[in-house]
Amino acid sequence: MKLSKPLRYALFGLLYFTQGTILSYFTALNALYLLERGLTMTNVGIFSSIALIPFVIKILFGLLSDRVSPFGLGHRKPYIFIGLTVQMICLIIAPFIDPKNAYWGFVALAFVLQMGMALYDTCTDGLALDTTPEGEKGTIQGFMVGGRAVGVIVTASLVGLLAERSSWQAVFWVLAGLTLLPLPLLFSAREPAQTVDRNFDWKAFKAFKKAPVLALAGVGFLFFLIVVGANQLVNPFLQKRFGIELSTAGLFTTVWGIGVVLGGAVGGFLIDKVGRRNGVRIAMLISVAGVLALAGIPALGWAWPIVALFGIAYGTYQTVYFALAMAYTEPRIAASMFSILMAVTNVGQGVGLALGGLLADRIDYPPTFIIFAAMNLLAVPLLPIVFEKVARKATRHRRAVA
Repeated sequence: MKLSKPLRYALFGLLYFTQGTILSYFTALNALYLLERGLTMTNVGIFSSIALIPFVIKILFGLLSDRVSPFGLGHRKPYIFIGLTVQMICLIIAPFIDPKNAYWGFVALAFVLQMGMALYDTCTDGLALDTTPEGEKGTIQGFMVGGRAVGVIVTASLVGLLAERSSWQAVFWVLAGLTLLPLPLLFSAREPAQTVDRNFDWKAFKAFKKAPVLALAGVGFLFFLIVVGANQLVNPFLQKRFGIELSTAGLFTTVWGIGVVLGGAVGGFLIDKVGRRNGVRIAMLISVAGVLALAGIPALGWAWPIVALFGIAYGTYQTVYFALAMAYTEPRIAASMFSILMAVTNVGQGVGLALGGLLADRIDYPPTFIIFAAMNLLAVPLLPIVFEKVARKATRHRRAVA
């Protein structure tokens, strides 16, 4: 890539920033928009389920990107351009389709938008895998996780205010404008030629038979189950215990997002400077502390720093796992393998959301947070398997020195 290191980091941060803006809209604002237009929560649920399908099938985008270079222009950049363009066009069109009178048309538009987003998300990961040196993988994932969190913060606060003070058309068009932010740097970036060792090969999928890769997938499943399952409970817990208003809940989300940005930096430092094995251990300790602290919030004033701490735990876990997944990805199927590892984390998120809601109803919020914190222990037996190759190398080195 022609870009300097800071600009390369900025490119990946901006690509994930645009993803964060759409993620925030679908998780925080879309239900409000549809309800305001006269639809029901059943309609919202159907809409959300269908709109998420592209992220379930994103492995297909990974295979396409790994195998096909459109007109010889590259395996990543052309697809990122296409994905961003699709997202922008859908956002421009969105205000002209009335969800009440053309519900399935709006669902179809959202599905296409999410297809575009899933495409450039998958290929951004592939580009990062292709261009990031070993010693920078933690840092680049820190910028990605942080960029997405900033996108969530901006959309949850500024765009939400725009919907309240101006119009939903302005919201969609601002989101379309934000989609354009990565394009100048993307135009300047040079995608490296695919070397022989990176040529697509179906045999490379045998990597999923290796114990360290399977153990890594298990760790990702648990990490995301814990932090996502706990995260959905934060505002409902604060509302139940302290009676916070919706506006205050929005501020807590912003504080959490700032924590995630800081967690991205912490996770990047742990992987690149402290080392993978010890970095994961420290990330687990931060996770236990952050989730346990939620269970013991004594007063509303204490909730602000504790929610920020939990945000740091959330961002650290994401960054550490993503960086590990990059390190274990087979270059010949880079985007495909990484998307599969991400799909496992998506399953973990789904389990965590369901489990968290069930436990909160049955045993209340504080015991649920304690259970989620304790579930970190389930990952401990997997870590020696994840790092068994590293352990073997260290043993051989000690024997050679002796």
